[in-house]
Order: sequence, then structure tokens, then C-alpha cells
Amino acid sequence: MSKASSRNVIILSPQGLHLRPAGTLVELANQFQSQIHLKRGSVLADCKSIFDLMTLGAAQSTELNLIAKGDDAEQALDCLEDFFLRGFDEDLPEDEQGNNTAEVRAE
Repeated sequence: MSKASSRNVIILSPQGLHLRPAGTLVELANQFQSQIHLKRGSVLADCKSIFDLMTLGAAQSTELNLIAKGDDAEQALDCLEDFFLRGFDEDLPEDEQGNNTAEVRAE
């Protein structure tokens, strides 16, 4: 039986989790066998469902809990966490040194 693992991620994109990155997130999640969810408060969204992801209403700076359960859970978390850290591959605000302002905490 596989144990669930989770990580906290923050939406860095100024546009939040909109349709394009949600679609990419679904594509990435579908590469893994694990069950993968994002949780915001009491709302739990299946990362393999674009409809579920859109119900999160996650704007910039929203903190979400990324949860994966299955044999490839850690690999899935690594992949999806990286997508969040890259700001969904969109332009991100930078600090004075030119670094994006990513923040992720492992749980």
C-alpha cells in the first residue's frame, strides 16, 4: 500500500492557475500512475481533471497543497512542483537580482 506524500506550492504566475497552465498540469499529471490532487482549504481537485482544477479559483500567491499517492508519487511531486516553480513557464515578477520569487515548502 502506497503512502501519500505532499508538498506546499504557491501560484507564482500573475494570471493565476488559468486554463492554459491547468491543461498543462493535467498533461503532466497523466504521465504518472499515482493519484494526484491539489487542495485549497476544503476543496480537493484531481490534477488529472481540468474541470476540477478550475474549481480551485487559484490566483497569484495562492498556496496549495500538492498531494500524490502511488508507486511514482515522489516523481510526480517533483515534476509538478517544478512546473509551479517555473511559474507555469510564464513571465514571472523578479526581485532586484533578477531571480523569480518562488517559494515552496516540503511537508
